[in-house]
Amino acid sequence: MQAQSSDSVDTAEEGASAPESSRPAPIHFNVPVLAGTELEYIRQAVARGHTAGDGSFTSRCHVWLEARLGAPKALLTHSCTAALEMAAILFDLGPGDEVIMPSFTFVSTANAVVLRGAVPVFVDVRPDTLNLDEELIEEAITPRTKAIFVVHYAGVGCAMDRIMAIAARHRLLVAEDAAQGLASAHKGRPLGSIGHLAAISFHETKNLISGEGGALIVNDARFIERAEIIREKGTNRSSFFRGEVGKYTWVDVGSSYLPSDIIAAFLLAQLEQADRLLAERRGLWSRYHKGFTEAEARGLCRRPIVPADCEHNAHIYYLLLRNATARDTLIAGLKDTGINAPFHYIPLHSSPAGRRLARTSGTLRHTDDIAGRLLRLPLWYGMTSETDDVIDAVLSRLDR
Repeated sequence: MQAQSSDSVDTAEEGASAPESSRPAPIHFNVPVLAGTELEYIRQAVARGHTAGDGSFTSRCHVWLEARLGAPKALLTHSCTAALEMAAILFDLGPGDEVIMPSFTFVSTANAVVLRGAVPVFVDVRPDTLNLDEELIEEAITPRTKAIFVVHYAGVGCAMDRIMAIAARHRLLVAEDAAQGLASAHKGRPLGSIGHLAAISFHETKNLISGEGGALIVNDARFIERAEIIREKGTNRSSFFRGEVGKYTWVDVGSSYLPSDIIAAFLLAQLEQADRLLAERRGLWSRYHKGFTEAEARGLCRRPIVPADCEHNAHIYYLLLRNATARDTLIAGLKDTGINAPFHYIPLHSSPAGRRLARTSGTLRHTDDIAGRLLRLPLWYGMTSETDDVIDAVLSRLDR
C-alpha cells in the first residue's frame, strides 16, 4: 500500500476549532499548472475530428520524446503503469521467472511483473540516492532471473553503467521505471534512454503532466514492432495505417494502451515548455536545499544526495529525519499550519501482497529505515513565498 498523497493532489486539512480568520492558507503538496497552450491544443484536436488515440498530437509528442531521449521509438500510453505492463509482456515474463527490483517504489513496478505470473525479487536501496543498490544485484540473481527493473527515485539516476554491465554479463533485460526521471541524466545519458525499455509518467504529480498519461520508450529496436502490436490490442493496426499490410488483424496478446489525442494535446503544450518549467523547478529545489544546509550540519535532518555524475530534474525535495517519531511529529506539526508534507512509499515487501507474491534478497535495512524517516515538501510551479514559508515552518519545528 502506498501513501495516498503520492498519487493525488493533496490538500491540508484546516483545524476545525480555529476561527475562519486565523486559519492559515494551505500550502498544497502539489498543484497542477497550465504551461500555456493546453486548452488551445485541445480545441484544435476536437476541431480536427480526431480525439481518439494516435492523432496528430500523439505523433508530435512521439517526435519530441524520441528527439529528447535519442530513442528509436516512443509510444504514448494512458499511464506509466501501462508502459510497465507492456515492458513485462515484451520481456516475455511468465510463471517461474524472477525480476529484481527495489521494494521502495510504487506498486505499479511490481504489479507489472506479477500480472505476468512472475515474481518480484526485492533488493535493498543505497542509503545515499535511495535507488536500487547495484552492489547487491548479483547475489540476488538465480537461474530464474530474467530481468531487472530499476527505479530512478526523485529523478536521480541509478548507477546505470554498472547495472547494464551486470545485465549483459548475466544475459538479463533491463527496464527503467523512469516515472520520475524525464529530463534527468546519468553520466550525460538521459534517464529512460539506457535500459532496453523504459516507462515514463505524465501523471499530474510529475514535472510534465497530462493529468493521467505515460510513455513506453523502446531503446532496443528488436522490440519496436511487437510494442506497437501490444499497444494496439494485439493487432497490426499501426502497420495497416502505414500501408505495410492490406488489412489488420489479431496477431499477438495486447490491450488498449493508447491515450486519447486530447491527452496528447495537453501533454504537447507541456513538453514544448519543458526547459522553462524545469528551470523553475530546479530553482525551487535549490532554494530548499540551501535553506536546510545548517539544519543538516546540526544533525537535525539529512538533505537529498545527488551524485556528481547525475543531473537531476528536481522532481522531489525530501528530508530524512532522525527517526520515525521525529518525522511523524513534523508532518503533524506542519499540517496544523496548513502545510501538506507527506511521507512516501510503504515498502512493498512489508505489504500484504508483497509478502504473498514476492520475495526478498538479503536484508532490506536501508529500505525500512528510509521509509520511516522520509517526508516530502511541497514543490510546484508558481511557488514564491510559499517556499520560504515551508522552510521557516520546518526549521522552527526541528529546533523544538
